[in-house]
Amino acid sequence: MAAALETQSSPEDFNQPSPLRKIISVASLAAGIQFGWALQLSLLTPYVQLLGIKHKWSSLIWLCGPISGIIVQPIVGYHSDRCTSRYGRRRPFIAAGAALVAVAVVIIGYAADMGHKMGDDLLQKPKVRAIVIFATGFWIFDVANNTLQGPSRAFLADLAAGDAKKTRVANACFSFFMAVGNILGYAAGSYNNLHTWFPFTKSLACDVYCANLKSCFFICITLLLIVTITSLSYVKDKQWSPPPVNAGDEKKASSRVPFFGEILGAFKVMERPMWMLLIVTAINWIAWFPFLLFDTDWMGREVYGGDSDGSDVMKQKLYSKGVNQGAFGLMLNAIVLGFMSLVVEWLGRKVGGAKRLWGVVNFMLAVGLAMTVLVSKLAEDHRKTAGEFAGPSSGIRAGALSLFAVLGVPLAITFSTPFALASIFSSSSGAGQGLSLGVLNLAIVIPQMIVALGAGSFDALFGGGNLPVFVLGAIAAVISGILALTVLPSPSPDAPKPTTMGGFH
Repeated sequence: MAAALETQSSPEDFNQPSPLRKIISVASLAAGIQFGWALQLSLLTPYVQLLGIKHKWSSLIWLCGPISGIIVQPIVGYHSDRCTSRYGRRRPFIAAGAALVAVAVVIIGYAADMGHKMGDDLLQKPKVRAIVIFATGFWIFDVANNTLQGPSRAFLADLAAGDAKKTRVANACFSFFMAVGNILGYAAGSYNNLHTWFPFTKSLACDVYCANLKSCFFICITLLLIVTITSLSYVKDKQWSPPPVNAGDEKKASSRVPFFGEILGAFKVMERPMWMLLIVTAINWIAWFPFLLFDTDWMGREVYGGDSDGSDVMKQKLYSKGVNQGAFGLMLNAIVLGFMSLVVEWLGRKVGGAKRLWGVVNFMLAVGLAMTVLVSKLAEDHRKTAGEFAGPSSGIRAGALSLFAVLGVPLAITFSTPFALASIFSSSSGAGQGLSLGVLNLAIVIPQMIVALGAGSFDALFGGGNLPVFVLGAIAAVISGILALTVLPSPSPDAPKPTTMGGFH
């Protein structure tokens, strides 16, 4: 990988915006990153329940995402702004993140096998050793992805060199490749016979679902390493040199803790528009995370009537099939998201601005989350007449998949507008690209922590399943929509146009 990072250009080469082909090459990193996120979101919540963690506690495994996001992304952003490596500012972090992803997905995929080798009983649950190994891999995976995301976006900003048009194009490309990664990841997760491509993945401790998960991760590693090696070999990164400082300033800088000093410093200089953006973003993600974390579990449990702890029929024929269909729904969601990401700026102009568009689609999100109750009720009524193991009718299945697809519209706006407004509102803060993205990321990961800590208990309080927290998400979506339309200020007419910058965790 080191050979891929060699820098051969002089600093003067980086003063002008880079050609589009280089921007596209770096933006393609998003496909590899998002492929892994797609697998994580669609397959890992059900998988940890198959290892024996109760639905009530399964959301706790997602705490590692926001915790690592709170700590890792701002620190990585800070240091990638100031990295003096001869390979450049961003490329060392991108290369390290890709290598960590490869390690993490191998640990996750082989958790059941390693747990069995260490003493887990194949016939008993929970499989404690496998769960511990899985959680370790999950932590590494989230740390790795947070190491990748911030520097990748910041690298695009470096390549744009302050040119507004190139910045919009770069972030549109990043959002497009995010959609490509989602489509590929969800397509892989929805294919129930992927393990036949990799026959060695199935074992005594690893059933068909587990073997499919391993196979998906092997494809993930391959895709990520291809785009990473290609991009880092082709596109050179600027080597950063710190500005000269006097002895007093140098001593002060060396005594400061980067994370707390820089993050708290960024908060201190934020003005009211940025604070309002962080509040609306946080409430908006409280609406999104219940669905993003439990959508495939909802398909397997409420729509298909399966049970991760039930009989083989309930677990394999219904629950696992429902999870696969949920992954297919997420693929439809990603396709809609990809098309929408190309017209976000046009839609914003048509409805009167980015904040108005964001407010309107939050109400669409609320309706979609509320409709999960209706679909679940129809599926339950169908099972009462057709039989417990009948699964949903074709109409109910189509309705559930339609919800996934429609929610791609507000998700595309959520992946673009907050980042665009942040680039406008925080322009006077003086923070680097990496650190600014890290600060905005706090408004995403803190809601994820709240959902991860409270979703399972909240669902259990109202009888279990996923619907209670979905309804809570619908209420949060309404609140965020109202706030976006009322308290969020509109950017000034001469501000940069909204750009499409996606991603979370």
